Amino acid sequence: MRQSRPANFRRPFAIGAAALAALTLAACSTPAPSDSAAPADAPLEVAYISFAVANTYDEPMLAAAQKVADDNNVNLTVFDGNLDPATQASLIQDAVASGQYDGIITQPIYGPSILDVVNQAIGAGITVVNIDQILGSDFTTGKSQVDGLSANVVFVPSELGTKFGEQTVAACASKNLDPCNVAYLHDVKASAIGVALWDGFTAATKGSPVKVVAEGETFYNPAAAQTAVSDILTAHPEVNLIATSDQGLQGAILAIDAAGTPVSNFLLVGYGGSEWGQGKVADGTVFADVLQAPATEGKLGMEAMVDALRNGKNHGDVDPFKDFPNNGVMTKETAGQFTGEWAG
Repeated sequence: MRQSRPANFRRPFAIGAAALAALTLAACSTPAPSDSAAPADAPLEVAYISFAVANTYDEPMLAAAQKVADDNNVNLTVFDGNLDPATQASLIQDAVASGQYDGIITQPIYGPSILDVVNQAIGAGITVVNIDQILGSDFTTGKSQVDGLSANVVFVPSELGTKFGEQTVAACASKNLDPCNVAYLHDVKASAIGVALWDGFTAATKGSPVKVVAEGETFYNPAAAQTAVSDILTAHPEVNLIATSDQGLQGAILAIDAAGTPVSNFLLVGYGGSEWGQGKVADGTVFADVLQAPATEGKLGMEAMVDALRNGKNHGDVDPFKDFPNNGVMTKETAGQFTGEWAG
């Protein structure tokens, strides 16, 4: 284990009694050489830098990581970035300064904002594994953009957008719509991930009958999506298809129901691959849903962390989707082959 933290160190978002116990253990420990593997039975101290603990997408990711940690004598201390990149950078910096942690798992809110502090961690001899979001400025690749990272287990926003666009084209073709009038709901339009997803979507739909006639934002919130869709349908009664995340589709269905219109009048295409999304694809309400796999990412990331710390093995770039069927796309025909990894 690493050295105990300075007396004035503050962990503003650490949670639970387990964190206090981990601190007590760390206070009496001595540092292990950074270039050697830890003994197989030694407890390890790992910081998990969440993008938002109170988030239905993050919950199964953290739970899967915690299970692997529990099975491998790892004390996992959770820090909550709370959707604030500056807070997340500060938490990583504090974790490094504490000297307490053998490893840090990052789940970036905005990758470029934590590059400097992640490099500080690696320079201090701390093992770093990145999961879920891109750690860097290029959102079109899953390849690591940080030297010295022990593992990188991520989804690629542009690839997600491409699949999302392809399924939108397929949905329009299923009804022979030309033009196919689409309402596209961004989650956070100005975010780097949102931009990359939109770029992939527009490239995939270029030259097709898809015509985006209205846009809105969900902020990953069904209530916000319901309001946005209600406004869109009032202004654009010609809309045939709604394309957005699973949370956005939940709000869209509420808006359609409130308008007294049958949901079957609209094509719905989503991404997220949640339990909710899988069920709606299976019953035909949603045409297709592109998978995200938070629990798989949490599991693979923590397994890579344990292997790096126990055995000195780096895993490099890990594709969390390689074992999923149908290129990670749920359709009515393939929905039964999937298990949604988060509630939605």
